[in-house]
Formats: sequence, structure tokens, C-alpha cells
Amino acid sequence: MDGKLVPQIATVSRVRRDVETQLHGYQRPEALAHVAAIRRYIETDTSPLLPNSIVIAFDERVRFEPGPGDAGSPTYVRSGTLVIPVVDGPERDRPGFIVDGQQRCAAIRDANVDAFPVSISAFITSETSDQRSQFILVNSTKALPKGLIHELLPGASGSLPVPLRVRQLPATLLERLNFDSRSPLHHMIQTPTNPKGVIKDNSILRMLETSLTDGALYKLRNDEALPNNGFMLTVLFNFWTAVQKVFPDAWGLPPRKSRLMHGAGIISLGYLMDEISHNRDRGDGIVEADDFAVHLKAIADDCHWTSGDWHFADGVVRKWNDIQNTPRDIQRISNFLQNRYRAARLAQAA
Repeated sequence: MDGKLVPQIATVSRVRRDVETQLHGYQRPEALAHVAAIRRYIETDTSPLLPNSIVIAFDERVRFEPGPGDAGSPTYVRSGTLVIPVVDGPERDRPGFIVDGQQRCAAIRDANVDAFPVSISAFITSETSDQRSQFILVNSTKALPKGLIHELLPGASGSLPVPLRVRQLPATLLERLNFDSRSPLHHMIQTPTNPKGVIKDNSILRMLETSLTDGALYKLRNDEALPNNGFMLTVLFNFWTAVQKVFPDAWGLPPRKSRLMHGAGIISLGYLMDEISHNRDRGDGIVEADDFAVHLKAIADDCHWTSGDWHFADGVVRKWNDIQNTPRDIQRISNFLQNRYRAARLAQAA
């Protein structure tokens, strides 16, 4: 169809959260430089062509009316009429949402041309989760920001590649940690819809993935597609509430001022959460916040999140702000905290 007419039937569903922190949409903001480059190409006199299809998801107001005959055609090929209502009013009331091709559509919209034909692939669904899944799949080989994929995964459905399915549960837990008002990490995790968060989302994901694989969360997980994660969230809320209580001076600061909020701190404390849970759960996998706090206090004086030096067992001494988000430093901090915790337990038992 004429690309100039696409805005009459479809709009872009921008990723955002409402006042109740519910996720809406899935598209990134327009890349203005990219749009301008496409527009310049469209306005050239060299017979410009955009061969890749724009992908549009239509809601159920759009219908296909098969034509007569087609007796000799394959069952997957039917001629007919696609009936698309043209709706006056706000863009959000359009029957279509652009799943792929928003930059091309914007360039055609702004280009100084009377018309420009484009190929369109479309599907009909009333489920935003289906649109998100298609958006992730279409963009899986492109430079789609990982943070955006992680934020969309909890609300995606259908078949996803195995690496994305594996991350769907951690991403769901991250979403609850970030946007549940009961969470001690409420609005502290940096995501596309929460850019002011002080903790990188990937640090939280790594902590969650490790615990789900063989830590405190492993025994609580469910093999079903979207498990009931209430117990897992209880453990996470309790632990990070205890961390906030035991290390108040290091809590909520940007990573350059507190290595507690740094990838090395988040991931190494995740290992300690697993260690404490292994020894202290009450039988159902739950450790209370006060119990976590008691055990964290046993190693609190050995931690140097905002000042001082770390004195590691191998004789290495590192200033607090020399700790980096590298596998070696994460392993060093993790081993140090777990060894100190084990030593404190033995001393207490003696």
C-alpha cells in the first residue's frame, strides 16, 4: 500500500509504564538520525526502494473476506479483501500497531513525496503479549537493546528462542523487584522505563539466574511456563530488606559511590543469600528478614562498600573503589563473603 496512508490505519505502541507501573507497548523511541537518513534516500531521484516488509499487528476489528473460487490454489493462498476501518480520533484508537518498521514509516510520513509504495506483512491478534513476542522475534538479530528485551519478556507469550525462554522467569522476578511497592528495590533497578535506577538490570538478572540454577530460589521454582513466584519473591524481599538494614550508608547510592549497588556487590551478595538460605531456611525455603539481618551483621565489619580496603585471603588488598564488575573481582568478593560467613558460624557454634 501507499506508505503515506499507513498512519491512518496503524500507530506505534511506545514502551512505557503507567502510574500503577503496568507495562504498556514495546517500541523504542524514534531514532531521529536513522529516520532522517531513510527520508533523504526516499527523496532521491534514483528510484528508491524499501524491499523489507513493514510488520503490522491488527486488532480484531480488521477482518479478511475470502474471494470466490480459488479451487486450484494451495490452502495457504487465498485471494480476497482485507477490511480495515479508518478511525478518526486519537492515534491510540487505530486498529493497527507497527511491530517492525517504525523508522521507515516515520521517514515516509515526513518525506517530501506524494506517495511511496511499501510491502506490508500483517497478522490479527487482540493480545499485546503476541505483539511483544513478534517484536522480540523480528528484532532478535538486530541491535535491539538487551534492557528492552528483558523488560518485555515477562509480558511475552508464544514460542520464543530457548535463550529468551530461559531469561523469562528471571526477568519476571526482576520486574516485581523493581515495580512492586513492597520491594526494598522499588524503582532502584535501571530499565528503559526506569532510567533513573541505580542498579544495572543485568546485575540483578545474573544474581537471579545464579540462584535459580543452584541456589536459594532453585528449590522454590516451578517447572510450569509461568510459575507462582510468591515464595521466591518473599525470599528476595526478605534478603534485600536485611541488606538495606545492615548497610544503610551504602544503600541507594550510585555504583561509583557504593560498590554495594555495583554489579560485584549485587552478584556476590546473591551468592551469600544462597549460602545463608541453605543453612537457615525453616523447611519451606523461606528465611525471615530479621534472620537474614543477624547473619549479615556477622560479616558487616569485613565489608568495605563505600570506603576502606578489602583484605582478601590470598594477601591481595584492594581499595573499595578499585573493585570492578569483572568475573575475577566478583569471584574474589563472593569467596571472601562466604568464607567470612562460614568462619562466623563456626565461631558461634564453638
